[in-house]
Amino acid sequence: MFIDLIATFAAGFAGAGIILILNHLTRGRLPKWAMPVAAGGAMIAMTIWSEYTWAARTMAGQPEGVVNLQTVEESKPWKPWTYVVPQATRFMALDTATIRDNPEHPDVRLVDLYLFARWAPPAKVTQFVNCADATRADATNTVFADFDRAQWQPLDQDDPLLQGACQT
Repeated sequence: MFIDLIATFAAGFAGAGIILILNHLTRGRLPKWAMPVAAGGAMIAMTIWSEYTWAARTMAGQPEGVVNLQTVEESKPWKPWTYVVPQATRFMALDTATIRDNPEHPDVRLVDLYLFARWAPPAKVTQFVNCADATRADATNTVFADFDRAQWQPLDQDDPLLQGACQT
């Protein structure tokens, strides 16, 4: 967040600097309001760019084997441009490199999911995925101690978690 703030200030200085150079080249013919408008416009543009690209930049920084399963896009009233192009605010990623099979239950896989949200720390969630029954369950200490106590939730056949966990 601090780096975004610094980048936004830098964009404002750059916008003001461009107007300063143009004003010098035109021998002061630009209106006085041009510099603050350019600085503000550059800061708004930087903020919008940062908001729209954070998901792709975050995903690009993940290790090999981490794949994006699902992205949630939202529109907000205080960001009217998001009604034209919705903004990605959250996404769920699967770490395919850490998928583990269970020898006692061959259809069940243990997977690590990463939940990313804008302006929130990432969360790691471990899940059991039953590929044969198209179900999932939270991997808790209780379930590790007694697998029969898992509370299975149904998944659609086209669910990205089921596809990612069972087709790798």
